[in-house]
Amino acid sequence: MTTRTLPLSVVVLAAGRGTRMKSRLPKVLQLLAGKPLLGHVLDLSATIEADQTVIVYGHGGDAVKSTFTDSALKWAEQADQLGTGHAVQQAMPQIADDHRVLILCGDVPLLTTATVERLLTETPDDAVGVLTVKAPDPAGYGRIVRDASGNVTAIVEQKDAMPEQIAIDEINSGVFVVPAAPLKQWLDQLKPQNAQGEYYLTDIVGLAVEHGVVVHGVMGDDMEEISGINDRVQLAEAECAFQRRAVHALMLDGVQVADPHRVDIRGNVTCGQDVFLDVNTVLTGDVTLGDGVHIGPNCVITDSEIGAETELFPNCVVEQSRIGAHCLIGPYARLRPANELADRTKVGNFVELKKSQIGEGSKVNHLTYVGDSIVGRDVNIGAGTITCNYDGANKHQTIINDGAFIGSGVELVAPVEVGAGATIGAGSTIAKSAPSEQLTLERARQRSIEGWTRPVKNKR
Repeated sequence: MTTRTLPLSVVVLAAGRGTRMKSRLPKVLQLLAGKPLLGHVLDLSATIEADQTVIVYGHGGDAVKSTFTDSALKWAEQADQLGTGHAVQQAMPQIADDHRVLILCGDVPLLTTATVERLLTETPDDAVGVLTVKAPDPAGYGRIVRDASGNVTAIVEQKDAMPEQIAIDEINSGVFVVPAAPLKQWLDQLKPQNAQGEYYLTDIVGLAVEHGVVVHGVMGDDMEEISGINDRVQLAEAECAFQRRAVHALMLDGVQVADPHRVDIRGNVTCGQDVFLDVNTVLTGDVTLGDGVHIGPNCVITDSEIGAETELFPNCVVEQSRIGAHCLIGPYARLRPANELADRTKVGNFVELKKSQIGEGSKVNHLTYVGDSIVGRDVNIGAGTITCNYDGANKHQTIINDGAFIGSGVELVAPVEVGAGATIGAGSTIAKSAPSEQLTLERARQRSIEGWTRPVKNKR
């Protein structure tokens, strides 16, 4: 972070309805990479270490406030939507006169820390700064008017612009940095003398010039950074841009990605060396992948840690679990929350685990459900095994000790314990503890009924 001489307050404009989204949610709560738009802006505020952040809220305010519950956040209501200048004015009573004020938009989620730091650094403490960009198509944006010295003299909205101003391709991003004391005075002087009948924040530029304050236009490099999101099309475009950045960063850190266009990052991902991500990988929340982890196609991993050299075969879902090193998972395995898998474990195809510990070297093969269980080392759990952990009201635990062998098609009715080295015969229903080093089985006597015939359908 750049060294600062004055405290910094961030004001985030988040009061808009977002009617073009055609959604019951306020616009700033629409999700980008699994996080509300406003969340991305608040992350930026935290990254630049603002001294305080004030969110101006309006439409859907209760939902917005209940989504962001950090006690350090401050809130200002804009009950009537009278323009951006009016919105900022609602926040100013909470900001001291000796602060600089950085104004951000709650629907502009792709702005980077580096760009904002440039704006703050290149704008003197007693001046006004506005982030601008050259637009290939400036339609709809406010145009930046500069004087012969290159200083900004006005920002003219397109609906109010003269033909020669419409031809300008440098546009306003909506991001400003302004000294607090004069900003308060200028906001009080705003008048709704424009085509929209609103109090424009951009009119502070003309007022600053009238008072001899220099307005610096700091030009950004990327139109994508300052793009606001107003509809579902723009939201999808922003999603693509976000994913492109996130995957690019992973690849620069040494991750091999089969197809950068078919990986989604929706959280914080930490990877070791030589990690491979196949197509349609989705990483959500806090995910850590150790050295040499191989993720097969169509896997979804959420808030989980996967140890070195572990391989997930195609179509696995892993939620809030920890998997050790040198494990084999899937294909078509689902790990529900709160699983702990030790090193060298194997979870086969069509296996579901929930809130279970699987010891080192143990195997949970195919078509099996293990829930609320503690499984020791070097255990083999055969195909079609079910831990019956739920009695209709409460969950109960199954314990399978080291070296046990569970045959195929077994039902373990919890609470129950299988001793170390025990063998459970295939097709058994075990409702009592099975002793160590013994074969335990429970089967009805097999018999054949001579002369039995299958029922047939009644004729209509």
